[in-house]
Amino acid sequence: MKLYIKQKVFSWRDRFTVKTETGGDRYFVEGELFSFGKKLRVYDAGGTERACVRQRIFSFMPRFHVFIDGRKTAEIVKRFTFFTHRYFAEGLGWEIDGDFSAHDYEIRLAGRRIALIHKKWMAWGDCYELDIASPADALSALTVVLAIDCAMETGSSAS
Repeated sequence: MKLYIKQKVFSWRDRFTVKTETGGDRYFVEGELFSFGKKLRVYDAGGTERACVRQRIFSFMPRFHVFIDGRKTAEIVKRFTFFTHRYFAEGLGWEIDGDFSAHDYEIRLAGRRIALIHKKWMAWGDCYELDIASPADALSALTVVLAIDCAMETGSSAS
């Protein structure tokens, strides 16, 4: 299953539209304008909140709490490495590895591929393609992409 994530460019806060392979709307993501740390809410096509990604502030490395249907399911933690980007989804047991350019990631659980993430280079706003092995993992994989995007954004603004 593939999902396509596109950031809305002219917006005061983070906004993403998540589409299916056929172009239908699957999820909408909205960030809070005034909050300490990043906070993103994921809504399904019917407008029901399905997930929330919140940055844990006052942390040495980027950390994000993930809530799905009101229940904390994971904490996405960036690991310290020099030449790769590595994250871990505590609670899910997922390992996320990215290349040096930070545009391609693979999510794995015990060596089994959960999803591939590809960020498009020459796009207006952030655009991601998410190739997920099992549709049951779609919402969790989407929250991982959102956390990584926030971590890259906060990392680039700090430097």
